[in-house]
Amino acid sequence: MSLFRLDASIRREGSVSRAIADIVEESWRKENSEVEVTRRHVGTEPIPSTSWALSVFANRDDIASLDLEQKAAVDLAAALTDELLAADALLLAVPLYNFGVSEHFKTWVDMVISDPRAKGQFLKDRPAVLVVVRGGAYGAGTPREGWDHATSWIRRILEDVWGLDLRVVETEFTLVGVNPALDEFKGLAAEMRAESERVAAEHGQHLSTSLASDRAVSASSLS
Repeated sequence: MSLFRLDASIRREGSVSRAIADIVEESWRKENSEVEVTRRHVGTEPIPSTSWALSVFANRDDIASLDLEQKAAVDLAAALTDELLAADALLLAVPLYNFGVSEHFKTWVDMVISDPRAKGQFLKDRPAVLVVVRGGAYGAGTPREGWDHATSWIRRILEDVWGLDLRVVETEFTLVGVNPALDEFKGLAAEMRAESERVAAEHGQHLSTSLASDRAVSASSLS
């Protein structure tokens, strides 16, 4: 069964979100070793931000009237949506940047929504894992509680708008060891990382279990 994976980190080396997503994928692969993964790296290979407006305002009822830029944007939106529609499960790794949704991930979402097929809960009940990574700590009682303005929006899109059966892995304090001001939290950061890795493996197994269950139901309905 197929997996679509999106990575939104702008780092080419040392990405924590990518490392956690790798654990999810490895866990999923234990039951899906022969299946290829469709990958989209929007952080290191960003979608042009101008593409969204071109796609939104393109007249899809008269493709011949589109100029080259509009046609390219329409084709890109269709390709991005095709990747989702073809996938049995989804894995998305999205770091928190500057307290909000990164431009790279937002543009990808906007482009998908611009495709006419991405209406309603067009991915309803498909299993998915969202990997969220934050450099600091944003939990209850911390100085920056409530400063994460990205995760709730991402969940709204994935769960409520697209209808995914979503599970989330959250990792905080990833800048410990990078920012000397956070050195006192090394122990806590290590505990958080170990727990997120455990949850990542668990959620990867859940993807496999969900797909196996769906296959069993489909086989039963055909017998």
